Amino acid sequence: MSVSGKKEFDVKQILRLRWRWFSHPSPGAPGPGGCPQQEGYEHRGSAAQSRLKSHSRDRGNGLKKSGGGGGGGGSPGHHNVLAPVPGPTPAQHRAAQTWQQHNLIEHFRADEDIPKASPEEKLLTQGAQESPPDLQMITEENPPDSAQSLPVNNCPALGMNSDGSEEYFQSTNHAEQTIRKMESYLQQKQLCDVFLIVGRHTIPAHRLVLSAASDYFAAMFTNDVLEAKQEEVKMEGIDPDALKALVHYAYTGVLELKEETIENLLSAACILQLSQVIEVCCNFLIKQLHPCNCLGIRSFGDAQGCMYLLKVAHEYTMEHFVEVIQNQEFLLLPANEIAKLMSSDDINVPDEESIFHALMIWVKHDFQNRQQHLGMLLSLIRLPLLPAQLLADLENSTMFVRDLECQKLLMEAMKYHLLPERRSMMQSPRTKPRKSTVGALYAVGGMDATKGTTTIERYDLRTNNWIQVGTMNGRRLQFGVAVIDNKLYIVGGRDGLKTLNTVECFNPVAKIWSVMPPMSTHRHGLGVAMLEGPMYAVGGHDGWSYLNTVERWDPQARQWNYVASMSTPRSTVGVAALNSKLYAVGGRDGSSCLKSMECFDPHTNKWSICASMSKRRGGVGVATYNGLLYVVGGHDAPASSHCSRLSDSVERYDPKTDTWTTVAPLSVPRDAVGICPLGDRLYAVGGYDGHSYLNTVESYDTQNNEWTEEVPVNIGRAGACVVVVKLP
Repeated sequence: MSVSGKKEFDVKQILRLRWRWFSHPSPGAPGPGGCPQQEGYEHRGSAAQSRLKSHSRDRGNGLKKSGGGGGGGGSPGHHNVLAPVPGPTPAQHRAAQTWQQHNLIEHFRADEDIPKASPEEKLLTQGAQESPPDLQMITEENPPDSAQSLPVNNCPALGMNSDGSEEYFQSTNHAEQTIRKMESYLQQKQLCDVFLIVGRHTIPAHRLVLSAASDYFAAMFTNDVLEAKQEEVKMEGIDPDALKALVHYAYTGVLELKEETIENLLSAACILQLSQVIEVCCNFLIKQLHPCNCLGIRSFGDAQGCMYLLKVAHEYTMEHFVEVIQNQEFLLLPANEIAKLMSSDDINVPDEESIFHALMIWVKHDFQNRQQHLGMLLSLIRLPLLPAQLLADLENSTMFVRDLECQKLLMEAMKYHLLPERRSMMQSPRTKPRKSTVGALYAVGGMDATKGTTTIERYDLRTNNWIQVGTMNGRRLQFGVAVIDNKLYIVGGRDGLKTLNTVECFNPVAKIWSVMPPMSTHRHGLGVAMLEGPMYAVGGHDGWSYLNTVERWDPQARQWNYVASMSTPRSTVGVAALNSKLYAVGGRDGSSCLKSMECFDPHTNKWSICASMSKRRGGVGVATYNGLLYVVGGHDAPASSHCSRLSDSVERYDPKTDTWTTVAPLSVPRDAVGICPLGDRLYAVGGYDGHSYLNTVESYDTQNNEWTEEVPVNIGRAGACVVVVKLP
């Protein structure tokens, strides 16, 4: 008690009141956060005065403050109760001493003669005058237990509960420090509870660390097996250095990858089921792939069960097969591995002859032991696709003359060449060309949503995707394309304003355009095809009338000449070459769509009428395959006619019998569809279905008489010219 007999308030009492104001359990008990009041309150007491300064700025919000209060609710600048606060200023320290020496109420009612107080002291005085005697804080706008009474904006902790009585701390490097400590114990061989025995080597470790890093060790040490209780565990079938490296990795996460040790490391990682190590080792080996080692890496990936490594190494082998066969690994392959390679459709070779010569090199490397496999391996070669001259030379070869199986295969191939008219009946896996030998499909121009695309897209059967490879110099619609010497010749068409007679040539390798001599007649809606060297431009429309005239391009003389005209004018006509003749199919003659067909014999320079189709077709797609002519899609009346219908029907023409047969229809109607054979299938690209320009593609299997959806082109287009180019 003071001399005046009134109760004296000290700083600790004020802080206890503040503790109660902020919804803590009781003034004398530690809060949920576990912080006792006896510790450090001399320092925190000074914060009470600084909080009173903050409350003075909140008076406009209707807050009534008690004389001993230390914090209020609502000011975003307030510190958390448990957060560090700045130390007391001299003025604050003097105020705290005055509180300890005098009665709080008497101090606020001090005589006018007292020297002028500091701003902090004025604030204390003002707060005391406005506070009720029981020193209770009352908020007019919010209840006393409002969650807003304790802002946590400046709280350094990672988490805090709603009333601010608990906070959570998370160390950012706790795991790293802990694992480093474990590594130091390992280096000092302290607390080690297991020893791995591999050969003559003993590797100390901690079961907990090994189990955390490896599923193999986790299964060993957490199940009721003998090794779970053994201090020494024998490791079989694993390289000692690789095991040491992986144990070190379990503690440090660091692994050295070298060409000399990578296979042992990957093998050990597979045993220990270290998935991340397996992945990085496989990626390391993938980076080392080369024609001289890809077969070994492929075999190693297969042996270790690393399917991704096996897949990538196999694809690399397929892609670089011509270089692979020149290395020692290929010559040392067993017969079953050679069979896997020879049977693949994805092998990248320019022709079937390259694969045949590769097989001969392998057999001759150890002829005595490998001759027994020759018949089986030769059946995997597409012998009917070899040059006829080569087959004739092989018939009397000493390698095959005594092998009956080889003789049968050679005879089958020779019949395929001698009887081309029977090829449709001689189809087998050996007559199916490999994907890399059939060339690439090119889709050029066409009508699209922008009224005419100029892009050229290429489809690769091996990669199974379309990519843009070029752009025409200007817009062309209803033009024709032919391939001469692996170059694309773009002929005629219209540019949206006028009909063209110009011709351009595109080199797909050099991606260079060149201008060629123009046709004598302007033509759009024409048909273009190659026949025995020259290129023919058939029919079309010149901007005024429908044409029956035909021009022929002589690549040697580099000039155009007229040949015999058709019997009927035809625009949007389908043209294809088959059995040394040129066929003009359907089209429009100005009054209606046509179902008639005529063929041109270049040796007699005459056109002949053939059997008619079952349907009228303009904008028809035409292609030949295996001695037969296919017509696909189109429309049966001019677009201006209200009765025009688009077609999904497909018909096949046999020139030997001069008859038409209806086959499986398209999945959707396609007008102005592009048709071209690629490999053993016919591809239908784009077209117009009556509503939109299609980007869909489907292929026709002639053996099973069915259409299959394929990868779409990047730009929907109708009237695109689709051709095959076989690049060297």
